[in-house]
Amino acid sequence: MTAELVRGQNHPVSQSRVEIRVSAGTPVLALASLADEQGRFSGDGILAHPGARSLPGVRSPGELAERHTFAVDLDEVAADVHRLGVLLVLPPGGPVRFGAVPASYVAVADPDGAELAGYTLTGLDAETAVVALELYRRQGAWKVRAVGQGYAEGLGALLTDGGLAAPQAAELAAAALRTAARTGESDITLATMPTLVGDLRAPQTPAQAPAPAPEPPDPVPAPGHPYAGTPGPGGDAPASPPTISYAHPRRRRTSTEPPEPAPRAAAAQEPGQAPRPVAGDASGWSMEERLYNQVWGMFEDLARTVAAYRSAVEFADSRMDRELDEALSDPRHRLGGSGNAARDTARARREELVAQAQAVLDRDLAQLIAESEVVEPALPAAYARWDNPVWHGHRTPEESPLALRLGDLHLPERPDLRIPMLTRVPLERGLWIDNGRTGSEAAMTMDTDRLRRAAMDMAVTLAVRLLAVHPADRFSVHVIDAAGAGSASLAPLVRAGVLAAPPAAGAAGVTQTLARLTRRVDLVQMALRAGAPEDLPPDVDTADQLLIVHDFPHGFDDRAVTQLRYLADEGAAVGVYLLMVADRDEASAYGPLLDPLWRSLMRLSPVPDNHLADPWVHHAWTFEPNLPPQGSRVLDQALDRVAEARRTTRP
Repeated sequence: MTAELVRGQNHPVSQSRVEIRVSAGTPVLALASLADEQGRFSGDGILAHPGARSLPGVRSPGELAERHTFAVDLDEVAADVHRLGVLLVLPPGGPVRFGAVPASYVAVADPDGAELAGYTLTGLDAETAVVALELYRRQGAWKVRAVGQGYAEGLGALLTDGGLAAPQAAELAAAALRTAARTGESDITLATMPTLVGDLRAPQTPAQAPAPAPEPPDPVPAPGHPYAGTPGPGGDAPASPPTISYAHPRRRRTSTEPPEPAPRAAAAQEPGQAPRPVAGDASGWSMEERLYNQVWGMFEDLARTVAAYRSAVEFADSRMDRELDEALSDPRHRLGGSGNAARDTARARREELVAQAQAVLDRDLAQLIAESEVVEPALPAAYARWDNPVWHGHRTPEESPLALRLGDLHLPERPDLRIPMLTRVPLERGLWIDNGRTGSEAAMTMDTDRLRRAAMDMAVTLAVRLLAVHPADRFSVHVIDAAGAGSASLAPLVRAGVLAAPPAAGAAGVTQTLARLTRRVDLVQMALRAGAPEDLPPDVDTADQLLIVHDFPHGFDDRAVTQLRYLADEGAAVGVYLLMVADRDEASAYGPLLDPLWRSLMRLSPVPDNHLADPWVHHAWTFEPNLPPQGSRVLDQALDRVAEARRTTRP
C-alpha cells in the first residue's frame, strides 16, 4: 500500500535499491542533488543532470520530459552524503511558474514497481525550481521526506542557498540547462538561460519558504511581542507570538580537518524494526557539538511528524465535510435512508485516514522517545537537566560551552516527550522571565506571590547554570533588587559569594549599578573601534557581565530606563547580558517607551506556557523551565565549586 505523504511528512525506505518516479504534467528538468548532513553542497559531484547523469548511488534522467525515473542504490551512496534530493526545474519558453501547471507527483518505488510512498506537490506558486522530495539518513537508516518547496529565482538560487558560491552555482546551473537544451525538445537558449538560472547578483529569496533548512534548527524566539494576545505598539490588535528561528549558527573553526565521525546507530534487533538510537549520532567536531546537533535534529523530527499528522487530520476533516455537503445537497439521498449511509461512509473514510496518520505519528514518536532516552543521560552539564547525574561529578570547566539549556519544549500530541531548549552562548539576546499573571493559563491559576517567587527562583537557577558551566573567571553577576523582594531567592548566590557586589537596593543602588555597566559598554566599544580591545582602564572588569533585574520598574527613573534599554541593545555585543524578571503590565506606565526593550528580549515563563511559535510549521510549543528537584542541594554544590575555583584562580 502506497503511503500518501503531505508536505513535511517522512516515511521509512526499507530497501536499498529504489526508483524515484516523477510525473509533472509539463516538460521539466529533473535533477538529483547530494548534500551533507546539514544540507550543504560542496565539491563538484553534487548534481546529477543530463550532462553528468551518474553519481555514486544515483542515475538521473537524460532530457526534458513530463515523466522521469531515477535509479537509486542507497548502498552505493558515499558515506559523507546524508541527503539525496530530487529537484524539478521549469524550462524557459513554457510555463513561468509551478503554480500555473498541474501539480507534479513524485513517488518512491521498489524495483518491482510497487510504490512505497508518494507525494503530490500542492500549494506551489511562483517557484521555477523546487526540491520535490529527499531521501535522508537518520540513525543509519534511510527515509523519504516530502518537501515541495523552492525558489522563484531558479536553479541557481537553490544551489546558492545550499552553500555554493554564486559563480559556481551559476556555472553549474547553466551547464545543466544547456545540456538539457541539447538533449530535449525545449527551446532553451543562452538568451533565456538567466531566467532559469536566476540573477545571482541580486539577493536570493525563496518563493514561499526555503528548501529544507540546510543546518540543524535552533529554536530561539525571534524579536516580537512577549506573548500572544499582547496589543501591538500601534493599536489593540493582538500581536503574533514570538517565533522560533531554525537558523543554526555554524560553529566557526580554523581547522580544516574533517569532523570526527559520529557513532553509528546500532542495527535493529529484528528485521523491519528501526535501528536502536545512540547518543551523539550527528555531525560535529566534538561529542558536545554532535549532541547539540542531535538535539535539534530531534526537534526538527518532532516538528515535522506532528505537522504531517495535523495536516492529515485537517485533510480528513475537510474531505468528510465536503462529502457530507454533497450527500445532503442531493435530494435523492433524503429518501430511503441513503443519506444516512452516505454520512456513515464519509465518517468511516475520515476515521480510516486519521487512523493511518495516527499510526505513522505513533511510530515516529516511539522512535523519538527511544532516542531521547539515550540522549538525555549523555548530555553535558550545560545541556543536562538538574537531576542528571553529570552534575554530581561536574567541575568548573576550562572552556566555555557551545550552548546552554533554558528549559524544555513539548507539543500536546505527546507532552512527556521533552526536547531540551538550547541557546547558543555567548548569548545574542537578553532574557525576560515573565512574573505576571497574564501570560498563560497556568500563571492565571497561581497566587501572585508564588508566581513571583517562582520567576526569581528560575532566574537564579539560570544564573547558577551559567556560572557553573563557564570558566571560573568568565562571568561577573550583578543584581538589582530595588525593593529587596527577591532576597530569599538570591540567598544561594549571596551565601556563595559569587556576586560582583551585594544586590543593589533603592534608587541609588539602581543608578550606581547601571552607570557602572553603561560605562563598561562605552569603554569596550571605544577600545574595539580603536583596534585596541585590551587597552582598557585597570578598573574595568574584562569578564562578561550578567545583570539580573528584579521587581522592575521599582526604583527606576527615566534616566535609568534609558540606560537599561541601552544595555539591552548594545550590551550583548560587548559581553553585558540582561536577565529581567518583570511583569510587563506593571511597567505599562512608561507607555511605548519600553516596547523595544520587551521585543529585544527572549521571553521565558516560570510555569508551563505555549507562547513559543515557529514560522515553519506554525506549532505553538509549550516551554517549561528546568528546575532542581525539590529538596536537592545541586545548586549549592554547583555554587560551592564555582566559589572554590575562583579562590584557586585568583592571584
